[in-house]
Amino acid sequence: MLSKYPLSEVEKSFLQESGVEKISTLIPYLTVDNFPKLGLLTACRFLEWAAANPQGVISLPTGKTPEFFIKWTQYLLENWDSKKGKDIREKYGLGATKKPVLKDLTFVQIDEFYPISSSQHNSFYDYVNKFYIQGFGLSKEKAILINSDEIPLANGLSYKEVFPDLKVDLSLRFRDPQNELEKIQQESIYKIDQWCGQYEQRIRDLGGIGFFLGGIGPDGHIAFNTRGSHIYSVTRLTETNFETQAVAAGDLGGIEVSANRLVITIGLDTIVYNPEAVAIIIAAGEAKAGIVRDSLETPMNNVFPATVLQKLKNGRFYLTKGAAVKLTDSLDSYYQKGEWTFEKTERAVIELCKKLNKYGHRLKLSDLKADKYCKLIPDLSEETVSLVMKSIEDKLAKGLEQEKDQRLLHTGPHHDDISLGILPHITNQLHEPSNEAHFSVLTSGFTAVTNTFVIDTLQHTKKLLDDNKIQMVNYEDFFEVGYSLKTDKDVYHFLTNVASENAEARKRGLCHRVVRALVIIYEVKNKTQLRETINDVISILRKSYDGEKNPSKIQKLKGMIREFEEELVWAHFGVQVKNVHHLRLGFYTGDIFTEQPDKTRDVEPIVELFRKVNPTKISLTLDPEGSGPDTHYKVLQATAAAVKKWGEEKDLSDLRIIGYRNVWFKFEPHEANVIVPVSLGDMSVMEDSFTNCYLSQVNASFPSYSHNGKFSTVAKRTWVGQLNDIQLLLGKNYFYLHERAKVRASHGLIFFRDMNVEEFLATARELEKSIEGML
Repeated sequence: MLSKYPLSEVEKSFLQESGVEKISTLIPYLTVDNFPKLGLLTACRFLEWAAANPQGVISLPTGKTPEFFIKWTQYLLENWDSKKGKDIREKYGLGATKKPVLKDLTFVQIDEFYPISSSQHNSFYDYVNKFYIQGFGLSKEKAILINSDEIPLANGLSYKEVFPDLKVDLSLRFRDPQNELEKIQQESIYKIDQWCGQYEQRIRDLGGIGFFLGGIGPDGHIAFNTRGSHIYSVTRLTETNFETQAVAAGDLGGIEVSANRLVITIGLDTIVYNPEAVAIIIAAGEAKAGIVRDSLETPMNNVFPATVLQKLKNGRFYLTKGAAVKLTDSLDSYYQKGEWTFEKTERAVIELCKKLNKYGHRLKLSDLKADKYCKLIPDLSEETVSLVMKSIEDKLAKGLEQEKDQRLLHTGPHHDDISLGILPHITNQLHEPSNEAHFSVLTSGFTAVTNTFVIDTLQHTKKLLDDNKIQMVNYEDFFEVGYSLKTDKDVYHFLTNVASENAEARKRGLCHRVVRALVIIYEVKNKTQLRETINDVISILRKSYDGEKNPSKIQKLKGMIREFEEELVWAHFGVQVKNVHHLRLGFYTGDIFTEQPDKTRDVEPIVELFRKVNPTKISLTLDPEGSGPDTHYKVLQATAAAVKKWGEEKDLSDLRIIGYRNVWFKFEPHEANVIVPVSLGDMSVMEDSFTNCYLSQVNASFPSYSHNGKFSTVAKRTWVGQLNDIQLLLGKNYFYLHERAKVRASHGLIFFRDMNVEEFLATARELEKSIEGML
């Protein structure tokens, strides 16, 4: 493979560092340890190519994926001849490369939502201009860009006149229009199609794209070429699928918007038109591992759009090790290299059960010997499967242990992360009176609250004020001190009305808390000013486009709504407001690229929380390599640094760290060392508390790409799927005939990892390096 597709000097350097010895996929790939390193690899390869092709044609991605590519490219250009810059260049194949000049490159925009104003900060046109044209010093005159405002439509009209609801009905390509507006829309669609053809021709007139860099979506989409796109597709106006709409919801302010917005995208054939093109797909995290495997190991197929890179001798995938974990090469290396651990035995046997769809007790020694990986198990015998079954039973036993006299600190990056990850485990802990529980969400989480939700809530608040149904504002001292009192009473009354199924009174409870938040944020001094503030906020939000970054005070209001929701969830179990800690770490800003965690601003508040609570157990999300949202990754960076710092002042030898995952990625059985049974009752508690308390999330404006609905449903499906895997090993009768009622009642399982501090810091070491060594 390596001789068939010669690698550049940069690629050779990174391949040597990776230690990968065999690449058998249909498209070559390189692996690195983490997400920041992926950016370094990509930046080095881009600058290597640009130095050799100073007047070449480039096409670079938008969104969060290229964050570290952009940062490393700028860093290397600014520090080309500094000591650190030279050291990096020498190490990674750029030692003899002359500093590239980027101003004569021609930039091609990959895709864009349609219609969207080019002035909106969430348009890809704005992104390209900010981060590439200005950020890299490219020529705007030479650039080939997609500006919705300039694409000609019928009668010279604007898109807002032609498509007043911003919806484009592509059926008008094929059917007769029903009225005058539809006639104009049909003519406009034909004009957009004509423009797309001209866009494609402009690219081809230049010989095609010379350097293409793109991410890959959960369905395998490249640019907006979703699953099923034609291998010979070209630039076009098209619809997207649900997975793509879910990913785009964050850009556009909710699935309600992204589901109704079309896209203009270059095609798969556009990407590979130039046979000499360097075309690179980057992917980070184990959540992408399945689609990466399918894209690299499947012959060219429109179900997996990235397989089109098989046409190019310079087609590549650059991956983190997590994104590569399901490749046959990676599995071969995992099993065939290094010391054989019992974890490998567990993994091989459980995977064999799934491959053969056989219960563990029905596996024969001949099945194990015939399997590619099981046959490698040392001292393979009839007892091997029994040992694996015993190991899983031990993990289940640990999940049934009743903890006592613990000070528990459960943390999450976003509101609802803790609940979706390990709520049934937490309820077991809270049933024991000697345990003291604290909960902390480390970011404000305001980006998950839509403008529409806030407007509706504020309008209802105004009505209640007009009807004198928010009586606390009438107390003399309310605007001086009363607003800060009785927050537990707010929560209790809200949940009382959950119990009585009084939806109107619940909404009133939310409005009470919103009034308190407005007084705090805007320093409101009286009822008149309160009404004016509400009107001002509604006015600002109505003038905002969906997905626009809000002013900081509105961000804070949205965050405090989410904080109230979190307090409601834990109040189900009698946890007081004072035990729910809102850290609002400063790196979380709502920008496209949130900052790296800062030791003073972001790490010190976590350390202070540790000192205050003095926990014996800490839970946290353990998403590998940013498999979930990048906030998960950065919160883990900050938490690891905080644990390390706390350990400098206190003996943490008895501290336990619980690493959990939720809707973004899951543990495999061999990775977890604790398994907790989940009953239908546990699922109902999670579902009910999510629905009744996470009010801003019930409509699922920012859903998981795996389910068009609430995250609580995704969590339940994960738990049920994990039970299915273990039932295949242990047998269903193990569960329904078990001596413990908790196991007999289980219809799902939660996996997590229980670690001491040293084990946790070893797991997070690469994250520590990336925060300390990044740029």
